[in-house]
Amino acid sequence: MLTALAIENYRSLLRLVVPLRRLNVVTGANGTGKSSLYRALRLLADASRNGAVAALAREGGLPSTLWAGPENVSKAVRRGEQPIQGTVRTKAVSLRMGFASDDYGYAMDFGLPQPPAGAFALDPEIKREVLWAGPFFRPAALLMDRRAGGVRIRGDDGEWEDGGHALQPFDSMLSEFADPRRAPELLSVRERIRSWRFYDHLRTDADAPARQVQVGTRTTVLDPDGASVAAALQTIREIGPRGGLDEAIDNAFPGSRLEVRSEAGRFELAFHQHGLLRPLSGAELSDGTLRYLLWVAALLTPRPPTLLVLNEPETSLHPDLLPALANLVVTAARSTQVIVVTHSRPFLAALQAGSDETKVDLQTLELVKEFGQTTIAGQGPLDEPAWKWPSR
Repeated sequence: MLTALAIENYRSLLRLVVPLRRLNVVTGANGTGKSSLYRALRLLADASRNGAVAALAREGGLPSTLWAGPENVSKAVRRGEQPIQGTVRTKAVSLRMGFASDDYGYAMDFGLPQPPAGAFALDPEIKREVLWAGPFFRPAALLMDRRAGGVRIRGDDGEWEDGGHALQPFDSMLSEFADPRRAPELLSVRERIRSWRFYDHLRTDADAPARQVQVGTRTTVLDPDGASVAAALQTIREIGPRGGLDEAIDNAFPGSRLEVRSEAGRFELAFHQHGLLRPLSGAELSDGTLRYLLWVAALLTPRPPTLLVLNEPETSLHPDLLPALANLVVTAARSTQVIVVTHSRPFLAALQAGSDETKVDLQTLELVKEFGQTTIAGQGPLDEPAWKWPSR
């Protein structure tokens, strides 16, 4: 389980060290940095598939994603005695992100190409990348160390060995080293990160894949676009928690029943409601009803990830459905670590009530902004998890 997430110089996250528990709810007003925190997590996940550099380039490269304020805000500015003024950058351009877990930690540091790389000038370079044992970074705990293109691996005798080949500046060692003999710890961390699952604004429009009849196979993980919802729900019914699917439907729509119809391998939703003479197909369901069914398919998965990240799952749902959705999230948190990004106070209250009832460890992280910088409300310098960045 992750115990801390650290980001530096990414958008409004000048320096943020986030403590993590089993169920984490990130909330705050619009513009306080919730989306930036979500994107930073996705960038870390992209690194395991060698996609972080490309993802940053799609955002406009480092110039567009770096912290846009001054390196330091003086006490006079904080007291309102002076306006915020631009300053000459004194430190190397650096965007850093990493995490700590119960057994391993990982961090990476992006910088600008030196010299600028011609047509690929928006592509950042990975300047430093490290993997360590234990809850926080220290040189003695390092297991793998990448500086520029060179990689060192700590052997069983504690001595450093050459990794064997140089990495390109856009390649992560997470994706390029898969040797279970020489780097088993890195392989373990990579597979954990690759299991992270993100759901963000599941489609329910008229042309949404979830509304269409789809060829179905046994599906333990809902597709990001929701196309496999019918097959995923049927899989939950057959190999998921006994009665879990029917209970989730009844909690949200008392007296209703979900059927998954299959003909020649093509799957279709059929939603039975009290008072109707026939079931409603996926194409006929309201946006809210379909969205709730998508969350049922995502959260009751028979194959839980190591981390599940949900971005504003309450979107388009009627307030009456929030307790049922909260129950699904709390249930999922029993078997996987969950991060929920939301600005809905009623949904937060429902999550807190559900976690209190089931004794799931929940923490609320409220993001606020001060002089353009995202911080956690009530977190002082001594309250944040221990964190140290490796130098270049």
